[in-house]
Amino acid sequence: MHPQALFTILGKGVYLYGLFIGIGLVACILFFFYFTKKRGMPENVQDFSFVVAIIAIAGGFLFAKLFQAFYNWIDTGVFDFYGAGITAMGGFVGGAATFILAYFVGGKLYFKGNLKGIHLTYFNTIVIVAPLCILIAHAFGRIGCLTAGCCHGTYLGQDYVFGGIYMKGTHNGVNKWGYFIPTQLYESIFLFIAFGVCAWLCLKGANFTMPLYLISYGVFRFIIEFWRGDYRGFSGGLSPSQIQSILFILGGVAYFIVLKFLKKPLFDKLSIKEPKKPENETV
Repeated sequence: MHPQALFTILGKGVYLYGLFIGIGLVACILFFFYFTKKRGMPENVQDFSFVVAIIAIAGGFLFAKLFQAFYNWIDTGVFDFYGAGITAMGGFVGGAATFILAYFVGGKLYFKGNLKGIHLTYFNTIVIVAPLCILIAHAFGRIGCLTAGCCHGTYLGQDYVFGGIYMKGTHNGVNKWGYFIPTQLYESIFLFIAFGVCAWLCLKGANFTMPLYLISYGVFRFIIEFWRGDYRGFSGGLSPSQIQSILFILGGVAYFIVLKFLKKPLFDKLSIKEPKKPENETV
């Protein structure tokens, strides 16, 4: 839609894609602090988690490129990390793994004395809130993809077709302007709706936002991949994202089974502070 740079700073172009990625990350951070506070997380654990999240974001971008380079290597026999694009689901997996490792190892080193192990107490809160942060960041990121013309759907032609958007995309290995299925837009709409549902459930005390996210997004992504038209790795059969979608769904189902096995309630009662009563006045 708008792959050109908006303006330049020190000779470097600033694009809508990067702008929406930035908006998504800011929204992710703000909602993390908001919802973890609502769930009763103390400020010191919030601040520690924020630092870990920054590390995880860097790890996520690294793994996003690594996963795509790996898929390209399977398909072409050439491993080119620098020239590879990024795959969002690979970034989620890598970012989550980085966060968990940094959170547990870093927490053991950071929290001492009376605070020892406090990060373990609130890890489940992070698991509950994390899907909301991922969803909102991903939703804005997909708008960025729409503006950049990446991650698009099937080419429909030069004439208008209902449901298509005129944009620059790739068809048969050639970059061209035309009407494409805007899978980025449809995915963004789904992600905003999923965020709204999970946010509402989180505020109601639900502790199953993670498996709900894994299953719902896994199903949606598996289906919409059939309408993707850009190059993503394998040339036949299931796409890498569809394989990862299946793992997401299985992981979500396994999560629900564990909750059932451990007899964990689907909703927890959130602690609500009672308003302070005025002291009795003396006459």
